[in-house]
Amino acid sequence: MPSIDIRHAHTLTPAKARKAVQEVADKLAERFGIDYEWDEDTLNFSRSGVDGKIDLKPKHLRVSAQLGFLLSALKGPIEAEIRRVLEERFK
Repeated sequence: MPSIDIRHAHTLTPAKARKAVQEVADKLAERFGIDYEWDEDTLNFSRSGVDGKIDLKPKHLRVSAQLGFLLSALKGPIEAEIRRVLEERFK
């Protein structure tokens, strides 16, 4: 299965970083029906065709996901959109 693994540095406080991730998760749930849950500082998410997580650390975060067969063809655009959102929210 194709995978996505993105590391992104940030300067936000832990509370602000968590709030930003929560806002993104809420939008994904609303738009794409993604289910998610927090496990301490890790947001686990899933839906048909994708399973992943966002690990929050004090100075960086890591987005990792496994894509199913149908979404594997869209790996490039999905990665590009993730990077765009990270740049926008985690400066």
